Amino acid sequence: MAPLAGMLRERGFRVSGSDSGVYPPASTLLETLGISFFNTFNVAHLQPAPDFVVIGNIIARGNPELEEVLDRKIPYRSMPEILEEVFLPGRHSIVVSGTHGKTTTTAMLAWIFHTAGKRPNFLVGGVAENFGKSYGLGGGEEFILEGDEYETAFWDRGPKFFHYHPDDLIITSLEYDHADIYPDFETYQLAFRRLVNLVPRRGRVVIWGDAQDAGPALRLAAEKAFCPVETYGFNDGNDWVASGFAIDGEIMRFRVAHHGKLFGGFVLAATGRHNVLNAMAALIVAEGRGIPAAEIAKALGTFRSVKRRMDVKAEIGGVLVIDDFAHHPTAVKATIEAVRGRWPARRLWAILEPRSNSMRRKVFQEALPKALALADRVILGGVFRAQQLGGENRLDPETVAESVRTLGKGARVFHSSDAIAEHLAAEAKPGDLLLIMSNGSFDGLCEKVLKKLGTIVQLAGEAKTR
Repeated sequence: MAPLAGMLRERGFRVSGSDSGVYPPASTLLETLGISFFNTFNVAHLQPAPDFVVIGNIIARGNPELEEVLDRKIPYRSMPEILEEVFLPGRHSIVVSGTHGKTTTTAMLAWIFHTAGKRPNFLVGGVAENFGKSYGLGGGEEFILEGDEYETAFWDRGPKFFHYHPDDLIITSLEYDHADIYPDFETYQLAFRRLVNLVPRRGRVVIWGDAQDAGPALRLAAEKAFCPVETYGFNDGNDWVASGFAIDGEIMRFRVAHHGKLFGGFVLAATGRHNVLNAMAALIVAEGRGIPAAEIAKALGTFRSVKRRMDVKAEIGGVLVIDDFAHHPTAVKATIEAVRGRWPARRLWAILEPRSNSMRRKVFQEALPKALALADRVILGGVFRAQQLGGENRLDPETVAESVRTLGKGARVFHSSDAIAEHLAAEAKPGDLLLIMSNGSFDGLCEKVLKKLGTIVQLAGEAKTR
């Protein structure tokens, strides 16, 4: 919603908005753009009446501003409808979908097209560090979109991505998620099969093709295509194959072949095999839109990732603090493995907030311990808004921690960010790495940890000078 506000502002609209709490990076973006916002909902915000209201998908009946909009018949739209009606007409729509990696892949694509001089229009579900924001209206032929499978609005329970009419479609992965929306994996897969079925004959579908890792769901989805389907991965059966994967300090090197013929060698500052897969999906679409391998390599070599994706916050007193958005066991596993690869000598703490609508539920209670146990120490926060879920459905962090301990790693649960910060400040040693994972603010945990570590360093310095 924050980048959409910026896009509407660039199109000449006067924009303001309301939320129950706006935190970085959304708040920072809005402040930078000079867009005013309220941290509460109040009918007074609709005076004078706006020309139309864009209603986010978390807004439900009973919200005072929504009730006022309906009572006064103020025109309203969902975010995807605004994209569909205002920004997508006349553009070649490139949609990046999938359970994991879509934000990073979308940002990669936007940067590749920008570096190649294609003036892309794009919308990313995070702040793309190369651009310093989440969107761009370059005016070129393509509109590059992160395709979210979450529901559109309170009156439109279908996925957002149905509104984006993809000409080129990427599906990075398919694993069960959004348990609050999709009752089972079959229902979740069905949304993607329907999305594939929207791609025109002249279009293209690009999917991760390593069947053993990706599972059969992607191949089943691709069967709905009326256009060419291209596969990528590490196994030889794919159309596009990555090899020569190597970590060199803080960068990765790899080669990509297309039908057995070398397409090019590439370098990424982002580590982890999952980022090689993200880059492959992006380069396939870029190549299909006429961008040569040399231009793609230049862009990937200067790609700076997305905020809150292995975002190095600071190193204080020898303790490195990293913020990450991971909120699914597979993403947690991939992030921990990537951190291990980049900083192999450090003792790794995995600190996780069960915050997403799926992570708050028991659906991941068995898979989560195995992912977390890849770290050396594990800290779990309390379930976000735990009171909204009954005990029979709610994830039990203590059970997860016990399972992690059974796997041989230390694990503890703290029910407040202040308690976690206190514990980390007391226990972390020089050389440690604190990997803080949440799809929200974690009640400001990163900032609290950094402040406490800074205080410890300051006090130690004062003690030495006495």
